[in-house]
Amino acid sequence: MTTLTVKTNRREEMIDITSMIANEVSQSGIQSGIAFCFIPHTTAAITINENADPDVKRDLLFKLNKEIPKNDGYHHAEGNSDSHLKSSLFGFSEQILIENGQLVLGTWQGIYFCEFDGPRNRKLIVKVFAVG
Repeated sequence: MTTLTVKTNRREEMIDITSMIANEVSQSGIQSGIAFCFIPHTTAAITINENADPDVKRDLLFKLNKEIPKNDGYHHAEGNSDSHLKSSLFGFSEQILIENGQLVLGTWQGIYFCEFDGPRNRKLIVKVFAVG
């Protein structure tokens, strides 16, 4: 198991971490298995989506903010309830297949760290498992 650091720069952003995960797979030497990725935070998440057109990230964040605005009469005293809601919708973990030592992703897919309450230094936990 490896704990990586992801530095975020804005309150909300999606950072392509595909190469970070691919590097962990490569270093593990595992040819067939699963890369399990976990975000140990309540206002950040992980997802897989298109990484060819940067407008996809923009559109996702735009729609999330439209449906879950920052200020909407929430009761949570910290003022970041929208961040908790968004991270719960996306989820805190992903499992990516590994075959021939490579992540199994679609042509246009990338793995994203989703920041909803930054900027911060965040943790990303990666565990690579061999599967026969």
